[in-house]
Amino acid sequence: MSPLSEATLVRAATAEQLGESPNATWLLADADQTDHAMNAVRTTLGRGVSGPPPHFHTESSELFFMLDGALRVLTENTVVTVTAGDFLLVPPRMTHAWATPADQNADVLIIKAPGTNRFEYFRLVDRIRRGEANPGEILASQDRFDNHFVDSAVWQEYQRAHAGDPLVRLSFDSTEA
Repeated sequence: MSPLSEATLVRAATAEQLGESPNATWLLADADQTDHAMNAVRTTLGRGVSGPPPHFHTESSELFFMLDGALRVLTENTVVTVTAGDFLLVPPRMTHAWATPADQNADVLIIKAPGTNRFEYFRLVDRIRRGEANPGEILASQDRFDNHFVDSAVWQEYQRAHAGDPLVRLSFDSTEA
């Protein structure tokens, strides 16, 4: 690989969009576009939406920059709330998951660095959401996409404590495989 020698510009109008408002993801830059420096997506989530189940990445840190709204994020053994303007960096091997509060949307820029090609992961998640793919495909791709799913008693307790919230489950349950 040669070092990145040109700026990477992705215009909003040309970014591939998965899903529909309020639950959408825009594929901004994959690792191949950034000489594996990072990959970047922008995600919006409606009120009370659960993201992916607890997982970790072995090689990459994951950065969350909140453009608007709020997310509740599992960071190993703690659930923190990040709001507009907040920056959260989850290091490699730290278990994390996220959901929006029942009364707030989220608009978040998510960057993994160093980057791995993940656009196909997001497309697969979108196909699962539409009922066109089996959730077991995600589990079978853990090594390929560096997404390793784990149980988290802290996240389970958080979910139980918010059981009355009208959570929309966009993610798969890792036990469905």
